[in-house]
Amino acid sequence: MSQFNPTKSLQVDGRPIFVFDDLINKSVIGEITKALSDAAFTHTEIARPDVVDHRHWAYNMPLEKSKHLPLVIVANQVIDSLFKEKYKIYRSYCNVATHGDMLYPHTDCMPNAKEMTALWFVQDEWNYEWGGETIFYNKENDAEVVVTPKPGRLAIFDGAINHAGNAPHKVCTKPRYTFALKYERVNS
Repeated sequence: MSQFNPTKSLQVDGRPIFVFDDLINKSVIGEITKALSDAAFTHTEIARPDVVDHRHWAYNMPLEKSKHLPLVIVANQVIDSLFKEKYKIYRSYCNVATHGDMLYPHTDCMPNAKEMTALWFVQDEWNYEWGGETIFYNKENDAEVVVTPKPGRLAIFDGAINHAGNAPHKVCTKPRYTFALKYERVNS
């Protein structure tokens, strides 16, 4: 299947979700966390058009700038090894969430777009009691898969799966950072 061994291989409504751990050195994750703590996040991101009044924090990273990052290089290698089809990145950005933020369920693409999302959890430490999981919902909007935001964890999934990143619980005093890469299939 892949030269990379997923920690978990799951599906929701026949669409894949792969979870990988320990692909990036913890010191690199620490450097990324530090850099993100100084990043110029804007309160401009929306999950869906019907919740436009409830924006969340994002830092859009130009592809030219992001393509040299270890997170992008590794995600590209994993995507290439997982699928026969070829994909290319069309967007890269980071989200940050803290206690009290509202992050709505959404999809990253239209149902037949055949796009993939690579989602890195890039905070340098996390305790499961802090919450912040990413939840994947089936067609009936019932939670089917939950991914804990472990430092350095990578989730690769079909962008048409309805999902939401939960904000951290009140006991968490740290931000929850994710670095998202959106991939579209290349026509052969």
